Amino acid sequence: MSAYRTIVVGTDGSDTSLAAVDRAAAVAADSGAELVIVCAYSPAGRDDTASAEDALKDEAYLVVGWTPAEETLRTAEERAVAAGARTIRTVAADGNPVEVLRAAAEDAKADLLVVGNRGLNTLSGRILGSVPSDVARRSGVDVLIVHTT
Repeated sequence: MSAYRTIVVGTDGSDTSLAAVDRAAAVAADSGAELVIVCAYSPAGRDDTASAEDALKDEAYLVVGWTPAEETLRTAEERAVAAGARTIRTVAADGNPVEVLRAAAEDAKADLLVVGNRGLNTLSGRILGSVPSDVARRSGVDVLIVHTT
């Protein structure tokens, strides 16, 4: 089997998802692969952000629209560069994390999808499903679940 050429990794900005970014970046660095860092988001409604906007005033853009996802991607990209990844692309997409990751992997023609293990060993994860388990079941590419907890 040849080395991976395109690796997709999901992040929500949590410490565990950033650990998955670190691992994906290291694999990308070792194999010379392109790294695609993906963040799924759901835009908050006006009712959800009104009090935060009032408190932040001139910096209200930080809680509105896709800005939080972009900030998450900026942080993840910095970590990926530090881990040695050379070719990096970022994607912020509105939607369910599993569907966003699957679509990103398909669009990028990825041969590896990387996620953290958060949620795999929780009761709700076992009953309702978790991003790592759903991605592993529904993805058409190799999946690396990084032990982060």
